[in-house]
Amino acid sequence: MDLPVMPPLKPMLAKSAARIPPGMLYEGKWDGFRAIVFRDGDEVEIGSRTGKPLTRYFPELVEAARAGLPPRCVIDGEIVIATAGRLDFEALLERIHPADSRVRLLAQRTPASFIAFDLLALGDASLMADPLTWRRQALVDALGSAPPPIHIAPATTDIELAQEWFERFEGAGLDGVIAKRPDLGYRPDERVMIKVKHERTADCVLAGYRLHKSGPVVGSLLLGLYDAGGRLQHVGVCASFPMARRAALVEELEPLRMPTAEGHPWADWAEAEAQATGRMPGAQSRWSAGKDLSWVPLRPERVVEVAYDHMQGTRFRHTAQFRRWRDDRDPAGCTYAQLEEPVGYDLAGIFPQSS
Repeated sequence: MDLPVMPPLKPMLAKSAARIPPGMLYEGKWDGFRAIVFRDGDEVEIGSRTGKPLTRYFPELVEAARAGLPPRCVIDGEIVIATAGRLDFEALLERIHPADSRVRLLAQRTPASFIAFDLLALGDASLMADPLTWRRQALVDALGSAPPPIHIAPATTDIELAQEWFERFEGAGLDGVIAKRPDLGYRPDERVMIKVKHERTADCVLAGYRLHKSGPVVGSLLLGLYDAGGRLQHVGVCASFPMARRAALVEELEPLRMPTAEGHPWADWAEAEAQATGRMPGAQSRWSAGKDLSWVPLRPERVVEVAYDHMQGTRFRHTAQFRRWRDDRDPAGCTYAQLEEPVGYDLAGIFPQSS
């Protein structure tokens, strides 16, 4: 491979904002794997956000790149999987598997798509120093006839349309809007874009915590919600506390601490069968192999209000943010029924060719 922009390359990043800023180019924020595709003839490499290769996990996209991308190019975008008309991040996670046979089976069962939103090189020319408006037009010209599963991300300079996308596209699994300066060159690994994500709140049962990697202070709080059958389900964690607060939480939560998990709603996390599901904080997975995921069980008697952006199945898609203690709430009332569900919006409304 001999391209004007070579792997590994870390993508340009975004910082958070509460509102959509004016005077920008706007795109939907895709919930998938950020990826940069490098093609030089038959040679194709797919780089992850960290620069590590994803190529072996998406053989169908390698073939799609050979069939639909310009012969020599470097394109920034997002790998997504759509099921039932919306993005499915859990299906995407399943693709990171050590067995090639499993990867190829899933490539047939749940094929991925590549959403292209920036062109970094074409032929022998690097476009990274060019303004975004030029790169965007070059992307549209180069990929305008590319067949699925390659798509060009919709973009607009109309802030009112961007606000409409923010509200409507969530039902298809997108989790916000990205805003980019039209005059901006491509700046790898720098947070020079703006992301505006959805935020909602939920009252959750505090059922345990993990210790921080640095020592005997709280690393993250383990959150639960009761399902329709009355079982407390693990829905995610909240973290991001100052170090002094992490230490204070250990003392604050000591009265709730249980000597063992016996009698705890999540006592079966210690069982091998439960561990294999990967749904609990003590379970190992391909993403957490080697990490200490032990947890401290707490009596589920305290309620915490957290902010979250959206759900993925029955869990928070990202780490939730602590808002306040809700000592006025009964833990038994913390159920899934309180969660706001976005109105469904089929991905076909964004990409008519999407499946």
